[in-house]
Amino acid sequence: MYAVIQTGGKQYKVNAGDVLAIELIDNKKDVTFQNVLMVGDGDKVSVGQPYLKGAKVTAEVLGGIRGPKSISFKYRRRKSSRRLRGHRQDLTQVRIKEITAG
Repeated sequence: MYAVIQTGGKQYKVNAGDVLAIELIDNKKDVTFQNVLMVGDGDKVSVGQPYLKGAKVTAEVLGGIRGPKSISFKYRRRKSSRRLRGHRQDLTQVRIKEITAG
């Protein structure tokens, strides 16, 4: 069984037991995702408009991590002007425990 969930403005296809990094959420032990877009089980697929009623995905929070570094470098030729900025996004790592279809 798999599901497509929406969190942090992004969509993720998840199976039970998957570990994924999502946008930062509050420090909790368990989290439930109510925004389930689609649930599939073999040949049977349920699609919501936009969300499935009664469907939910539960996950346990493993901890916080940091994403890859992205560098923004601006250079203006012949002006002796340059600017370097780096950024690392804070993420939360979760493990999917259960998928419940509505």
